[in-house]
Amino acid sequence: MTADDQDRSPSDGPVDLPVVSGGRREARERAVHLLYESGVKTLRIGDVLAAQPVTPDRYAVELATGVEEHRDELDALIDRLATDWSLDRMPTLDLTVLRVGAFELAHRPDVPTAVVLAEATELAGRYGTDDSGRFVNGVLAAAARELRTD
Repeated sequence: MTADDQDRSPSDGPVDLPVVSGGRREARERAVHLLYESGVKTLRIGDVLAAQPVTPDRYAVELATGVEEHRDELDALIDRLATDWSLDRMPTLDLTVLRVGAFELAHRPDVPTAVVLAEATELAGRYGTDDSGRFVNGVLAAAARELRTD
């Protein structure tokens, strides 16, 4: 908050909120949280973003909106590659992490494959079940073989 903001009264109108910024690791984590909230509340991601008290990092917004925009494509890929697992049987958080990782593999060639796999595996391990990291890594590694040449 700046000195000017401290002198404002509520009748002066809203204060512009800062954008929370960090690295791409934090942006991925924030995107997972936003998408999870969107799914749990059955809201479009734009509505979830509009309700945030602090605007998320630009990359988090790009990931979240990109996943929503390409959800059918991402889900078809994940469903095909997740051997013996249907989308409706997957833990919601695992599926959300898979969607973010698959989106980066398919639509963000500037992000190295190893980074996508490592970050998604770490997020799944942190927020999912004991087996989530291995599961997410396996599905995304198969996706990378199809989608990437590096």
